[in-house]
Amino acid sequence: MSNSSDISMIAGIPTLNVGDFLNGDAEARNRFIAQLGAAYEGIGFAAIHGHGIPDDLIARLYDQSKAFFGLPVETKQRYMRPETNNQRGYVAFGTEHAKDSAAADLKEFWQVGQPTPPADGNPDEFPPNSDCTELPEFGPTAKQAFEALESLGLVMLRAIALHLELPEGYFDAWVPGGSSILRAIHYPPITHEPESSVRSGQHEDINLITLLVGASASGLEVLRHDGAWIPVTALPEHIVVNVGDMLQRLTNHQLKSTTHRVVNPPREQWSSPRFSMPFFCHPRPEMRLDALPHLVPAGEEPKEAPITAGEYLHQRLLEIGLAKG
Repeated sequence: MSNSSDISMIAGIPTLNVGDFLNGDAEARNRFIAQLGAAYEGIGFAAIHGHGIPDDLIARLYDQSKAFFGLPVETKQRYMRPETNNQRGYVAFGTEHAKDSAAADLKEFWQVGQPTPPADGNPDEFPPNSDCTELPEFGPTAKQAFEALESLGLVMLRAIALHLELPEGYFDAWVPGGSSILRAIHYPPITHEPESSVRSGQHEDINLITLLVGASASGLEVLRHDGAWIPVTALPEHIVVNVGDMLQRLTNHQLKSTTHRVVNPPREQWSSPRFSMPFFCHPRPEMRLDALPHLVPAGEEPKEAPITAGEYLHQRLLEIGLAKG
């Protein structure tokens, strides 16, 4: 195992051991909180290890995702769920595009939402998940991964809350049972000259934080604040965690939702597909994203207008082509 400074250089982003926060003494916890806060006020990304999510769970989820995307197109299309704003089931190749871009992303994906919706939740905001009858283990495995990643996301948000001088449990009322999404993505082999040089156009994530569980190939790039694109290649045991727009709004831009993209591979690697597994950690729809008062300097107005998480999510889904007006 490389030391932390080597890992940080390889990953291109700060690398931290979340075990220091979960199991460390006060000094280790405070160091993790400070380093995480610095990462999110700077590049907006960090890679974490020591998270406790079993390797075999992630491997099974990747294997079953690959099996699903290998099914005939007609079979996959039976699982399209446009009535959910494409928040459940299969989303076909060319459906999603980056905000303010007309070029469709070169990907297809499968969406898994909250398996245990809040009892008082609006059914329209928490539709049931799809079950793939051809792959009976896909659903249970995705549910297990969703719950593990939701729990880890809450751990990260507790550390973020402390960095922001909020109560550690500030997000505890909002994230469990929230509108989070586990997305299995397939970027197929490139068979002809693409219209765009990217498999996923440059964008910022919508949610509070995103947890990216590995990827089968390189391609993720992050836009540094000096305008340079830097590749992010985390080690297999790492999870990349980045700030989303909801958290940026809530913190009055103290924490940065950084632009990122997935670029096409060199031509000699066009025949290789790419798989990725992000978990988009969302709060419940009624959570307000108004800037926290103590993060708005005296005499200034918040950088963003007041809005709820549900309103903001719908607005953004319209912008990227997943929802219809």
